Amino acid sequence: MAQVPAPRAGGRAEARRAARRRASAQRPDTFRRLLPQALVVAFLAGGTTAFVAHDKAVRLTVDGTPRTLHTFADDVTGLLAAEGVEIGPHDLVAPAPGAALANGDEVAVRYGRPVRLTLDGQRREVWTTAATVEGALQQLGVRAEGAHLSTSRSRRIDRTGLALDIRTERTVTVMADGRQRTIRTNAATVGEAVDEAGVALHGQDTTSVPADSFPRDGQTVTVLRIKGSREVRDEPIPYAVSRTRDPALFQGTEVVERPGRPGTRRVTYALRTVNGVRDRPRRIGTEVVRAPESEVVKVGTKPLPTGADGLNWAALAACESGGRPGAVDASGTYGGLYQFDTRTWQSLGGKGRPQDASAAEQTYRAKKLYVSRGAAPWPHCGARLHS
Repeated sequence: MAQVPAPRAGGRAEARRAARRRASAQRPDTFRRLLPQALVVAFLAGGTTAFVAHDKAVRLTVDGTPRTLHTFADDVTGLLAAEGVEIGPHDLVAPAPGAALANGDEVAVRYGRPVRLTLDGQRREVWTTAATVEGALQQLGVRAEGAHLSTSRSRRIDRTGLALDIRTERTVTVMADGRQRTIRTNAATVGEAVDEAGVALHGQDTTSVPADSFPRDGQTVTVLRIKGSREVRDEPIPYAVSRTRDPALFQGTEVVERPGRPGTRRVTYALRTVNGVRDRPRRIGTEVVRAPESEVVKVGTKPLPTGADGLNWAALAACESGGRPGAVDASGTYGGLYQFDTRTWQSLGGKGRPQDASAAEQTYRAKKLYVSRGAAPWPHCGARLHS
């Protein structure tokens, strides 16, 4: 049978000891290799903790639309910038830009919207962050009970805005036909308010204020009942007097070479009564029917001859009229101190009737007559001039 070899000195025990020595010899190198890896893992673990600490869950609502997001922003301004939300001077942000952010915070943004507001006839532009007309009315503090709105209260307002016409309810008093009517109205014009008061306008009727003006609260409007007509009148046009110098006539003598003739114009007047009271007629048209003809008068420039002043004019007057300047003969043809007929008197430059002139003027005209014709005009009393 075969023989088993005897173990050598040291055998397996020595082998184990040699393995332990080799393992011990290898541990320092392995530790040196693993130490940097452990440090890296520890650093990354610490960084992850810091990363998680800066991340925040925030609820952002923009114009009523909410969403929850994670952000590393420290404040509201950074959050809005990171999310691309631009804000303007009329926009509302709560909390305000610059406010610090913490996990679980809520941030709301409402955009401003321009409203071209016409309130009781007054126009202006205002801004609101409300999303509906109803909200805008509340935000602007507009009293809307009984008011007329140009659009529905539920209408949404987009960022471009809208035009809004509001007429609040007002008290207006209408005076017409001796009666007073007070109404509550949101009419756009005075004319509409008068109509709502049950007053009708006819023909030329009008109101004390323009019918298209805006009715103010507490205003009183008077209805003017107007009746109109026309009237045509023929009116004289005075004639002009043209005087020419005539050296053949004595000074102080005027002779009408061509009598004047007045013209005629046809004038149309507008007549009207307002609430029964007649206005002053107003001329609205004129037409010349006949043109006037000028009077031509010759004015004497020839010097008077001497001698007329030395005559006895008092004796002539006493003979002709008894010395009475207003005397008139029985036929009514002759008058005055020297009994002129009207035609002769006017040819000597006298006006009207001789008996209406002063005694001095009558004597002056008598002297002029004597210079031109001598004593012939007084066949019976002329001789008295030389007495």
